[in-house]
Amino acid sequence: MEPTKQQVTRLDYCQYLLVSQINYTLTNFADHAEKFSHDAANRYLAGDEIRPHIVWENVQGQVVPTPYGFIVFDDTVIDKNFSKDIELVRHQYSGNTHRVIKGIGVVTCVYVNPQIDQFWIIDYRIYDPDGDGKTKLDHMHDMLLNCVYQKQLPFWAVLMDSWYATKEMMLAIDGLHKIYYCPLKDNRQVDDSGGTRPYQRVDSLEWTEAEKEHGKIIKIKGFPGAYKVKLFRVVLSAQRTDYIVTNEMTQDNVKVVQDVCGFRWKVEQFHRETKQLTGIEGCQCRKARIVRNHIGCAILVWVRLKQVAHMSQRTIYQVKNELLSDYLRQQLKSPAIQMTLA
Repeated sequence: MEPTKQQVTRLDYCQYLLVSQINYTLTNFADHAEKFSHDAANRYLAGDEIRPHIVWENVQGQVVPTPYGFIVFDDTVIDKNFSKDIELVRHQYSGNTHRVIKGIGVVTCVYVNPQIDQFWIIDYRIYDPDGDGKTKLDHMHDMLLNCVYQKQLPFWAVLMDSWYATKEMMLAIDGLHKIYYCPLKDNRQVDDSGGTRPYQRVDSLEWTEAEKEHGKIIKIKGFPGAYKVKLFRVVLSAQRTDYIVTNEMTQDNVKVVQDVCGFRWKVEQFHRETKQLTGIEGCQCRKARIVRNHIGCAILVWVRLKQVAHMSQRTIYQVKNELLSDYLRQQLKSPAIQMTLA
């Protein structure tokens, strides 16, 4: 007689995502969990409702706030290029593959404490314009206001990618009396002549040696007449130059600007780690509610892995891979399959 199967809880499912190494499907879960069936796992994911505030509730106690903190925004695409009929999937540009793919867009908000070089995921939104009518910029704006008014997190500056460097977003941050640093696309039209010459592409501007070191004041086309920003030319390599703008008009050191913008890559680190260690792309279910809950659970798993890594002074990869190391030690000590000589 088969043992009675039990109901799956959020903790059960997150535990599965935490310990599984390659396969994150419900079938794999049921095959390896004596207490749970595939249907029980499916019922859990269909019945729960994991929203971003649950992630904040789990991570809030870990965050070390500082008035010198950064709020970093970016988005990632959960690859579903070979999927069929999965809700929330749409064609969109992936920065990881540098092309348009089928996937689920997730806009993320990371809090960075530069003094201790630590960061935490504090908010996220799933891009579903057909469901809620919101753009990725709308989601960023909502999360920014939530940081200021609901979470009331202290921070000094907002960091974002060039895609989010719109007039509306930059003016909104300025209206909150916060600093922003963000790159402009090479073809963005700007003026550094004070109105004596036509607008031109930002990558066609001429730079004096002093401007290369201390930046220059420009006006971006489409912004209010008197609104100016500080522009810096940051040479990252022979193949790449970023044009960084900020409303911190007193900033005059290109090296400081480069260091500040370096913290923007913390959000990229979060995206890479969730994809490699939590199975965030591994759900094959079709229903939007199941997919949303799977994504939420995967982010909760990252929060826990990050916490353990910090407490044990290890990387998040070492924490996850140590599970395989334990298995190898046990098998070498007491092999499940004994090797014999041919």
